[in-house]
Amino acid sequence: MSSLTVGLLSAASVFAGSLLGIGLQRLLPNHHLGKETQDVVKLSAGTIGTLTALVLGLLVSSAKTSFDTVNAGIVQGGAKIIVLDRALAAYGPEARAAREQLKRSIAAGIETVWPAEKTGVPTLTAFERANGMELVRDKLRDLTPKDDAQRQILAQAQQIVSELGHLRWLLIEQAQNDLPVPLLLILVLWLVLLFVSFGLSAPSNATALTVLLVGACAVSAAIVLVLELNRPLDGMLKVSNVPMVNAFRHLGQ
Repeated sequence: MSSLTVGLLSAASVFAGSLLGIGLQRLLPNHHLGKETQDVVKLSAGTIGTLTALVLGLLVSSAKTSFDTVNAGIVQGGAKIIVLDRALAAYGPEARAAREQLKRSIAAGIETVWPAEKTGVPTLTAFERANGMELVRDKLRDLTPKDDAQRQILAQAQQIVSELGHLRWLLIEQAQNDLPVPLLLILVLWLVLLFVSFGLSAPSNATALTVLLVGACAVSAAIVLVLELNRPLDGMLKVSNVPMVNAFRHLGQ
């Protein structure tokens, strides 16, 4: 289920809670809606609101940290790719095949993660299937150093390719940080209860209903934000491709 669908269902459920509260306001006897009862409802709503705000804040912070980690990994990978190409250039013309394979692999990687057109295949799945660095590693194995300088450069290049492979799988694992379904359901339940309490004291007019609807959409947008930040390689909020595109422009120079 997409994050947008979850957000819409959440907004509908929360707004339905406010409508339920307004309906209960009409059905309950007057002595159940007195000042003492309203004070208890407000106290309970304040507790639920505090818990909800705390959990939402922690989730947004955790999701943002995960997103930043993947983004930092992309930047680090772009820098390593440039260093690798420079090392192969220093190796000599014998490494031309490896440099060309590196350029093809990076171009394919950019198209995999940031495709120009939708392919129907999840980005994370396509990224897992990519084997560009393995092909570069095979090209490096074909090289035979002629002196100590080439031997040192080749060792450096192989080390960088190994680090890029490790970084790739680290990003894949980091990008699979999904929000637990039970936690999401509990969070939505708290929001529904909170808006039921709002509905118990809200007047039955268009302005109040509009405000409640806007509030339901706002808190649901926070849930969508958390879900999107937890999917840095998919969805609407995807990590930028600028570091990789910049690295690709430097290849072969």
